[in-house]
Amino acid sequence: MTYEGIDSGRVALITGASRGIGYGIAESLVARGDRLCITGRNEEALKEAVERLGADRVIGVAGKAHDEAHQAVAVERTMEAFGRVDFLVNNAGTNPVFGPLADLDLGVARKVFETNVMSALGFAQRTWHAWQKDNGGAIVNISSIAGVSASPFIGAYGMSKAAMVNLTLQLAHEMAPGVRVNAIAPAVVKTRFAQALYEGREQEAAAAYPLGRLGVPEDIGGAAAFLTSAQAEWITGQTLVVDGGMFLNAGVH
Repeated sequence: MTYEGIDSGRVALITGASRGIGYGIAESLVARGDRLCITGRNEEALKEAVERLGADRVIGVAGKAHDEAHQAVAVERTMEAFGRVDFLVNNAGTNPVFGPLADLDLGVARKVFETNVMSALGFAQRTWHAWQKDNGGAIVNISSIAGVSASPFIGAYGMSKAAMVNLTLQLAHEMAPGVRVNAIAPAVVKTRFAQALYEGREQEAAAAYPLGRLGVPEDIGGAAAFLTSAQAEWITGQTLVVDGGMFLNAGVH
């Protein structure tokens, strides 16, 4: 994959982008000419992603999203390599537990919030102070339909993604007018992260969607590219549901 001759002059930092939704977003942004810093926990997987995207315009910084030292290094490396950070996409997330909230280990719940919510706030603070406060830009937080509806057995994940929606509102208010902040709430997207939700029953799972299929990372990549584009310059504080029409089936039947 090469995009020689295309250079938007813009730079994005995308967390959790060595695979899955984050990688799909990275593909969409690099295709339009953005330069990128991508992060991920697995250094080898991150290196492979950088090579596929194009090492001439993409750097990788390995580390855990909730680690404040990693956040600082990622933003510093982005500024050193490219001199700016116009866009932040908070995609890194975890869902280590399935089961009812009544029996949930509170330590696990704290881990979910640290990775899914606190890391997003930490990265937003750092990109704000490093570039966006004085130069503008956009932030996209990856939430989930689990954050805007009841989601049995993934309640901790849903709670954290609901917090991402409110974090989006708060940051959009505080960072206006220079920085726009929006969220994307996907339904099930075909990634390793979500595999347990459809593995061995994809056709059955897809039947619940009016558009007849599960999502793919490119679907979310296109939405993120739009929300960080000039075409979305009058959009902030919104959560864009990208669900293949799933919520259409929630009405009266």
